[in-house]
Parts: sequence; C-alpha cells; structure tokens
Amino acid sequence: MEAKSKKTKVEKKKKKDPFTFISDLKEELKKVSWTTRTELLSATKIVVLATFCFGIGIYVVDLIVKGFLEFIKRTLLFIFG
Repeated sequence: MEAKSKKTKVEKKKKKDPFTFISDLKEELKKVSWTTRTELLSATKIVVLATFCFGIGIYVVDLIVKGFLEFIKRTLLFIFG
C-alpha cells in the first residue's frame, strides 16, 4: 500500500519540459494512420448527401405536420364558428 502512494507522489512531482512534449507529440502524429485524399473526398460527399437528405426529410415532415394542424384549425373554426 505504501509503495503505491510513494509511486504516485513521485509521478506527480515529475514534470515534462514543453519542448519534450512537442517532440513527443510529433512522434505520435507520425504514427497516426491518416486517410488518403480520395477517402476523405468520398466520406465528405457521403456526409453532405446524408445531411441534404435528412434536411429534406425534416422539411417534408414539417409540411405534413403543418398541414395537419391547419386542417384541425379549420375544422374547429368551422364547428365552433
């Protein structure tokens, strides 16, 4: 139990130099598997198309709900004057 508390105290005291952090960051970024330009373009096209389709779907549902509410309004005005 004591070994753990000593270890955490030592780890808390250890601070890294900002330049070491930047060099470590560069090394990690070299390990990243980046997408190719064609993969990026195809994924972008899919996202734009999906967004457009969902937007049109929401618009159509909005028109249907609006028409239904307008029908209820006219019916109630006809009945109750």
